[in-house]
Amino acid sequence: MRDVRQDAAGKPIQEQLMSGKKRQNGRLSHSASWMFAGRTLNFFFQAAYFVLLARLLGVREYGIFAGVFALVNTLTPYSALGAAMLLLRYVSVNHEAARVYWGNALTTTFSFTVIAALSALLLGRWMHSIGSPLMVIILIVANCLFTQITLLGSSMVFALGNARLSALMNTASNLSRVLILVIMKIGMGHATALQWSVGVLIASFAAAVTIYVNVRKQIGAAAFDSRLLKRRFWEGLGFSFAGTTEAVNNDLDKMMLAHYGMEVQNGFYTLAYRVIDFATSPIGALNSAVMQRHFVLSPQGIHPVIKLAAKSLAVSGALGLVIALVTRFGSPLLPVVAGKGFVGAIAVLNILCWLPLIRGVHQMCGSAVTGLGHQNWRTAAQAVVALLNIGLNWMWIPKFGWRGAAWSTLASDGLLAVLNAGLLILLARIALQRDIRTEQPALEGVR
Repeated sequence: MRDVRQDAAGKPIQEQLMSGKKRQNGRLSHSASWMFAGRTLNFFFQAAYFVLLARLLGVREYGIFAGVFALVNTLTPYSALGAAMLLLRYVSVNHEAARVYWGNALTTTFSFTVIAALSALLLGRWMHSIGSPLMVIILIVANCLFTQITLLGSSMVFALGNARLSALMNTASNLSRVLILVIMKIGMGHATALQWSVGVLIASFAAAVTIYVNVRKQIGAAAFDSRLLKRRFWEGLGFSFAGTTEAVNNDLDKMMLAHYGMEVQNGFYTLAYRVIDFATSPIGALNSAVMQRHFVLSPQGIHPVIKLAAKSLAVSGALGLVIALVTRFGSPLLPVVAGKGFVGAIAVLNILCWLPLIRGVHQMCGSAVTGLGHQNWRTAAQAVVALLNIGLNWMWIPKFGWRGAAWSTLASDGLLAVLNAGLLILLARIALQRDIRTEQPALEGVR
């Protein structure tokens, strides 16, 4: 018999539920569309960025810069203590908390940057195997402070429901770097890795100031709450540790190639890797939109989250396959646009072209696990994969060079996809068993 129950206003409850689902799907579609638009715009900026950077630095200087950048990137996740994820989780459901979460994030980010820069200054002599200590300090300030402010600002406005402004903010950093690259290419023709690091600092500063001003217009002056900072410390640290394990999986190979003096190999390997990174932009846009929806849906139970995860997996799988094929057959064009010195990137792309498909699986499953409040499980999986990645790179890079780096990347991302999918299946089974145990007493009572 049809359910015709009504609320106090006389509107059928079933109709309300259907309307609510349509609104939720509409918000997700709207957010994903804007995130995809932003990622698409970033795609063109990144394409111009990598082509101009390759031609500005050349393959060897590019490899030197990649090694130092990778080193700094392993520190960056700790600079804000997971504040970007905390913003998405808590501000998405309570907009009144925006000012204090923003203020705490800025305070943490600035404090960490000062500590990291001073530490790099003291430990400088141990960094010469990778690159210049001065370059390390410059990139710490650029990435750990200014780039993080840009990321935090984008996360803040997205948590407040402004996907369009968030997408525009995501383009600010890449746009500023492209503009600096154009200026340096016209004015200098060729630059060293250290000179380009200064360019990154200038570009990151300009983007951060722009983002900070826009966020202040949105929420007003930042506030600070030490008690909230302490209460969220361990959760934020967990997000940071997860970011570090992800950075290790993404960048350890480039640090080790630089450490072993393989600057040329590191140059064309890193360029190919970055091509894969920005070719995966559509999947990243979908994941960004889905993550916020998981946080909103999780209070309703596991079933809406699982349903959303299944839909996002289907879409990311199709996107990943298309990206893999386009990258595989388009790889011969890379040295044409980047320069003949990067011809080795063709072979790298032919191996790494399957990464978007694999990443789609572990990102969508991992986002669902995080949204359900089990970030610690996801972090544990990432830690296991990071240990595997360290071991494989340690064994394979000295013997096989860039090929060892590429094989270890595929093996590590593949294992992460299996682990995250397994965690999500386990959570679904636990929830199903709990539902069965809950229903049994009710059924016995009916009898």
